[in-house]
Amino acid sequence: MYKNYLKSLCTKLNKLGININTIPVLDVLRKNTNNIIGTRSFSYKKEIVKKLGEITIKECHSRNILTVVKHIPGHGCTNVDSHLKMPKVTIREADLNKVDFYPFKSTKSKLAMTAHILYTKIDSKNISTFSNKIIKKIIRKKIGYKGILMSDDISMKALKYDLVTNAKMALSAGCNLVLYCEGNIKDNYKLIKSMPYIDKFTSKKTSEIFKIMR
Repeated sequence: MYKNYLKSLCTKLNKLGININTIPVLDVLRKNTNNIIGTRSFSYKKEIVKKLGEITIKECHSRNILTVVKHIPGHGCTNVDSHLKMPKVTIREADLNKVDFYPFKSTKSKLAMTAHILYTKIDSKNISTFSNKIIKKIIRKKIGYKGILMSDDISMKALKYDLVTNAKMALSAGCNLVLYCEGNIKDNYKLIKSMPYIDKFTSKKTSEIFKIMR
C-alpha cells in the first residue's frame, strides 16, 4: 500500500515537472519528540524508520524523483521546534549513534538536509548546520554520508544571524547548498549576489545524478 502511494505521488510530480521531493524523514520518534516531527516520522523504532526510508528512496529513484533525507544527524531527540527556537540536545554521542544516527547510515539518497540543533556533547558552540566538527566527524565520517548536503531553511528561528551570514556560515561549515524557504524576493536577490558559485564537489555530484536519472 505504501509503495502504491509513492508510485502515485511520483507520477503526479513527474507530470508537474518536479524531480525532487524532500522525503523521507528519517528522524526516530522518542517520548518527548516535538510535534513538528510527529507523524512525519515513520516510527519509534529505528529499524522501521531505516527500512521504510530505504523503500521510499528506492521507489522515488526508480521513477526519476530525487530524495532528500532529513534531518541529519537526527531531529527526533528534541522536544523543541527549530522553526521557532534553537533546540539543545544533551544526549551523549554514543547514545545518539545507537538511535538517531542509525537510519541515515548507508542511505542511497543523493541529498540530505541538516538539523538545526545544538548537540552540546559534540559541539557546544555551533548548531550542526554551522558545525564543521559535526559535518566532518559525524555526518561525513561516522554516518558516512557521501552525497550533497543542504542546510535546513536558513530563515528558521533556530539560527540567530541574518540570512546572508546564516548562508555563509552553513557553507563554511561544510554544507554544499543552503535552503531558503521564506520566499522574500528581495532576500532572494541578496542571497544570490552574496553566495559563491556552486563548489566542485556539488557540481560533480550533480553531473553524476543527471546521468543516473535520465
